[in-house]
Amino acid sequence: MTTVDDRPAAPPAGAPRRRVNPVLALLRNSWRQLTSMRTALVLLFLLAVAAVPGSVLPQRGVNPENVDRYFVDHPDLAPRLDQLGFFEVFGSVWFSAIYLLLFTSLVGCILPRARDHVRALRMRPPAAPKRLDRLPAHAVLEAPAAADAEAIAAVLRRRRWRVVVRGNEVSAEKGYLKETGNLLFHVSLVAVLLGVALGSWYGWHGNRILVADPENAFCNTRQQYAEATLGPRVDSADLPPFCLTLDRFEAEYLPSGQARRYWATVTVDNLPGDAARTAGFSVNSPLRLDSANVYLLGNGYAPILKYTDRYGRSQTSTTPFLRTGDPNATEEGVAAFPDANVDPKTGKRAPDQQIAFEGLYLPTAPDQGPFVESRFPAERNPAVVLVAYRGNLGLDAGIPGSVYKLDQRQVENGKLKQIGDKKLAPGEKWTLDDGSTLEFVGTKPYITIAVRYAPGQLLMLVACATLLVGLMGSLFVRRRRVFFRVAAPDTGSPTSGSSLVEAGGLPRTEHPGFADEFAQLVAAVSGDGRDDRRAPEGDE
Repeated sequence: MTTVDDRPAAPPAGAPRRRVNPVLALLRNSWRQLTSMRTALVLLFLLAVAAVPGSVLPQRGVNPENVDRYFVDHPDLAPRLDQLGFFEVFGSVWFSAIYLLLFTSLVGCILPRARDHVRALRMRPPAAPKRLDRLPAHAVLEAPAAADAEAIAAVLRRRRWRVVVRGNEVSAEKGYLKETGNLLFHVSLVAVLLGVALGSWYGWHGNRILVADPENAFCNTRQQYAEATLGPRVDSADLPPFCLTLDRFEAEYLPSGQARRYWATVTVDNLPGDAARTAGFSVNSPLRLDSANVYLLGNGYAPILKYTDRYGRSQTSTTPFLRTGDPNATEEGVAAFPDANVDPKTGKRAPDQQIAFEGLYLPTAPDQGPFVESRFPAERNPAVVLVAYRGNLGLDAGIPGSVYKLDQRQVENGKLKQIGDKKLAPGEKWTLDDGSTLEFVGTKPYITIAVRYAPGQLLMLVACATLLVGLMGSLFVRRRRVFFRVAAPDTGSPTSGSSLVEAGGLPRTEHPGFADEFAQLVAAVSGDGRDDRRAPEGDE
């Protein structure tokens, strides 16, 4: 019998070698490095490290007020962190680059391993080695109750082993769920990354302060958000139409001042095909609409200040004051009246006659000064401590600024001057030097809401659950093999007529309990022990 060698012939001696394209070689080597398991682990570690700033630093998509406060507290460091994207970590270019590389690396790792695993599932267990006594587990027994290979195979099948019989030999293998769980874990990681990408491309979110007043109703348009971020595939016209009106807000506190319960009641209107309805939500129970979820992020009070200028014209401001970080809900803010002191005869206002009041709101003011901090977060003794400023507020300069703070540049250059300060309780009035008055009418509660649409949430939830299942299989299932060989009866033996069965086994991975499991198998085959059909661990 002749054989044909179909391998390519070696080039003749002295022939020039074929030159390898350096670009293709570089791409091939780069792909191999990227799709290696070591690179995938490094990228996974980098992704975890890159997410740390998103947990430590305030994020614009979650709490823009805290970001503004961080800029005030760290005027030198905050701009540099902002340039690096540390206040929008999960939407930054460098974070996206890491998870895209990780996605590519995982796909490159999974595909060849999945192909090899499918091949392994289709292959039969290997033949028994000639020397079973060299395996880590070995036993020789007489088996009159299971005197042939088919009977031994039946015992193993009942215990859920993959079995193949080759003459008088039985080969069995178990533990393929380990690699299945491993692949399931990595596929779930890819699904998590797909969910993140899907939410980044087609998701959107926005933050808004909502005061309990029908005149302050909020409709879902980009212009009405204090801060909004739309995915690259989302346009302003794609936002679903609905409106929210805060009807009331309930807050309960323990005697220590710790919050016990928050609950907001709103009216939801303008949903397509639905009539207006009343709904409630809290911090851990968001308001779920068909196309968005509304989350409760914070709450506070909006002082109602009524200013009557020297010409007798009254204006009312209901401006939210922001929390200062004090657990007893001390708040600070500004009430500005840029259209005050307009001469009714001429319709003109002097540029230095604008008025503003900056200060603190204390839900529970102390009985005596200093009035710089609230004593309790609920309104037990409400008061405002205000400083009055008159002059040019700088609103006509076109320079963007915060509506919760005065432009300190106007104060420093003398265009905005302080004219007095006063503590007011609800119902009290303050008469200024020009005869104008300010009345503290009361307060209205407000809430800070985040409206979000994340299309990848369900995918990520299923992927995380599947990831845990795959991880459990990868950690607790063990690959192992056992072999049995039935020898012919020895007529010269004192136990003539009994078959001798030689058994051997080896774990494919570290398996401390394999010796006990092998002993149980041998006992089941010999008929000496109870045929427990469940393996002690890794049952599939």
